[in-house]
Amino acid sequence: MISEELKAKLKTLPSAPGVYFHKNQQGEVIYVGKAAVLKNRVRQYFQNTEKDPKTEALVSEIFDTDWIVVDTEMDALFLESEMIKRYMPQWNILLRDDKTVSYVRIDMKSEVPYVTTTRNPLDDGAVYVGPFYAKNTIIKALRVLRKIFPFYEKPYDGKKNLNTDLGLTPGIEVGRTTPKDYKKNLRFLIRYLNGDREKLILDLEKQMKTAASLGDFEEAAKLRDEYFGLKGLKRKIIFSDKEFMDLSSDKALSELQKLLNLKEPPRRIEGYDISHISGTNTVASMVVFQNGASDRTAYRKFKIRSSKNDDTASMYEVIFRRLKHQEWPFPDLILLDGSTQQLNAVLPLLSVANIPVLGRNKSGDHTRNADVNLIIPIREPSGEFRFESKLYSNDSHLAKLITRIDEESHRFAITYHRQLRSKDLFKR
Repeated sequence: MISEELKAKLKTLPSAPGVYFHKNQQGEVIYVGKAAVLKNRVRQYFQNTEKDPKTEALVSEIFDTDWIVVDTEMDALFLESEMIKRYMPQWNILLRDDKTVSYVRIDMKSEVPYVTTTRNPLDDGAVYVGPFYAKNTIIKALRVLRKIFPFYEKPYDGKKNLNTDLGLTPGIEVGRTTPKDYKKNLRFLIRYLNGDREKLILDLEKQMKTAASLGDFEEAAKLRDEYFGLKGLKRKIIFSDKEFMDLSSDKALSELQKLLNLKEPPRRIEGYDISHISGTNTVASMVVFQNGASDRTAYRKFKIRSSKNDDTASMYEVIFRRLKHQEWPFPDLILLDGSTQQLNAVLPLLSVANIPVLGRNKSGDHTRNADVNLIIPIREPSGEFRFESKLYSNDSHLAKLITRIDEESHRFAITYHRQLRSKDLFKR
């Protein structure tokens, strides 16, 4: 039943594009969505119209709603993606239709890359940005961004076409730019899609002024066009809740920094979990959270080669194999879903690499309603480790982040294990 307070609040919804946040009675964000017109979209949830069972269940949990107003539907698309990755709301996962989820793919390893969208990111060395939750909108967004950062939509064939004349390709085929400069522009595009917009605009301004001071006026003019193009797209955010006043700071990361006496908040956190049934098809998952938000393009899965029915040996193997991948950015913190035995096994590896690690006491409860019992390794003067246990209430910032990472690593491991099991059954 919708409260009178929320009814009054919904009357203030603007007729503007934006992102909305449905919350439960505990103040937890349970669903994030975008809208071309906030007033129309958000009010639909509370109208007496027939809804599917899942949406009815979502609405029954909504206690409060907040929103962020943006300038365009494209801004709403990017902000929605950022906020879903940050909060990982349970109802976005339950209601998600994978057919509408898209990633932007750019193969930066090829001599002349092209930009496309895909539903399925692969471990093929290409750059994947996303996920974005409305394919049509990301395609529209790329059309707009192509006017600022021209790119190829298909494999390069060296032939001039209409898009060359319209300035929508970099024009390598007519000598307008070089593959090296084209890749530099694509890196700008990737930064924009990844949400690094404010710093990108500042960097373009600095580069523009530097080029002008060096007398490279052609380069300065090109950077000027990109700079003012992005300034025109810059989103103007109006906050309805103090919680969203500083999206860059994350209290959970600050709490982890304090807990582990780190010099800086752990920007990249990797979570690991093992999955098997009686030692068959043993697999491990690696999930990655950047600045408190999941980065699915960096997820990895491992098929365990060593002892199949030994979680401790399996965890040692996966951490050993992960550390051999020097091309993957090293984490600022590793979270294991396991016991002190697993921590003991991997500590020698991680100590050499100077990577801090935490364990979550394995109670079998991977739900977000469970309190979080962390296992913290403490190095003694002798060099040996002892372990302290610390319990965090499930409504604390730190517990919510740890639970999101734990849920993701568990989900990703279980999914991979089921895939292998299905393959085995099919072979039989």
